[in-house]
Amino acid sequence: MVAFPKSDIIMKTSNSRRLALLWALSVPASSLFPIASSASDGVLRVSAIPDEAPTELQRKFAPLGNYLSAQTGLKVVFTPVTDYAAVVEALAAGKIDLAWLGGFTFVQARIRTNGSAVPIAQREEDARFTSKFITADPSIKSLSDLKGKTFAFGSPSSTSGSLMPRFFMQQAGLNIDKDFKNIAFSGAHDATAAFVSAGKADAGVLNASVWDKLVEQKKIDTDKVRVFATTPPFFDYNWTVRGDLDPKLIKQLTEAFLKLDPNNPEHKEILTLQRASRFIPTRKENYDGIEKAAISAGLLK
Repeated sequence: MVAFPKSDIIMKTSNSRRLALLWALSVPASSLFPIASSASDGVLRVSAIPDEAPTELQRKFAPLGNYLSAQTGLKVVFTPVTDYAAVVEALAAGKIDLAWLGGFTFVQARIRTNGSAVPIAQREEDARFTSKFITADPSIKSLSDLKGKTFAFGSPSSTSGSLMPRFFMQQAGLNIDKDFKNIAFSGAHDATAAFVSAGKADAGVLNASVWDKLVEQKKIDTDKVRVFATTPPFFDYNWTVRGDLDPKLIKQLTEAFLKLDPNNPEHKEILTLQRASRFIPTRKENYDGIEKAAISAGLLK
């Protein structure tokens, strides 16, 4: 069973503008990252959206960080944060060089950097990513059964924990602003599972990868919590670099991800922790559909 995080905050919302305000009022990245940051000083600074607990992000990144250091000759420093917006702002300000972003946070980074942020690689799984709707309520069997219920999203800036599920729910005829008794934002995918498991929400949505991991690790009781719907596939996560990074380093990083081989035991460990069969090239245009969904949901103008 997943332990319920004491720090999670439930927020009631009446319209989608509130989500946009959460982005605008986020903690400045300057309070979380060093003022000077450049791979030219022999350090590659990396961060990631906090879609899981910081300790889990650190654990997942450690072997990959060692690998990238060996491939580039740079010291690799990973800084986890508790806020999605901080990663975007740090990338735009040049305080980090490489970031693990979701599809929506990449769109935000592309806008924030005037199009200069460059996605270099994604997991093969990210080309057809999905989200899982979960519940412990036996009366909920489909999306239409969510009317009048309490519901948990992840972070408001999460692609698979908020944006795309909202988009598909709207397509299914649900009015996000009116049809729920209450909406909660857990902050992360594993926290959403904890919300539902602990009865803090009647149902919730999280990305398929985290759900599968929680089930495999027996951190969720599937006799109690079950999947009742799955979204259509969409593009999601990628590794993105800031656009003014040395082109030679960008090439090195891209090639490092693409040559990770599951038949190599060292690489296999990295890929397993990243929940990837392999990494493949990606491009900015892959995320145009997510930008359209964000506009449709009222999260972007």
